[in-house]
Amino acid sequence: MQPNRRTKRKSRLKNFSHVDADGRARMVDVGSKPITARWARAEGVVRVGRSIAGALRKTGGVAKGNVLETARLAGIQAAKQTSALIPLCHPLGLDVIELDARLVADEVRIEAYVACEAKTGVEMEALTAVAVAALTVYDMCKAADKAIEIGPIRLIEKGGGKSGLWSRKQP
Repeated sequence: MQPNRRTKRKSRLKNFSHVDADGRARMVDVGSKPITARWARAEGVVRVGRSIAGALRKTGGVAKGNVLETARLAGIQAAKQTSALIPLCHPLGLDVIELDARLVADEVRIEAYVACEAKTGVEMEALTAVAVAALTVYDMCKAADKAIEIGPIRLIEKGGGKSGLWSRKQP
């Protein structure tokens, strides 16, 4: 006997915590979870090209201002606003947000570290910080070259909670 479509869909969706058995989006109930130390680190790259990289190296900024510092501040602000931007994220009181944006060759490399004590992780806050910092670099440099590329943006590692430590660099 073959399972019906509804049963097949339910089995495919069971690993998605933000989808209920009927396939509807839902906010995960974290009410019974313990508060633990949570942290996450994410990274991203913005390929600005030789010309813009040279200008940033020479002056540190463009007509709109200091690109790397503005991107850093935008990323910090974005991490604090993650639950307003991503519909199913829980609002969190973050204890620390560190964001580094540096020029390496013809790329701006961005790394964010976010930590707090909470019932849910801070991966989305770290990823949001990197994404908005990258978009800020694009916004500030787009007048010089619209072919700027963003990506990849990815989680490097996270810790805390039931699942413990996860690292992209694990063997």
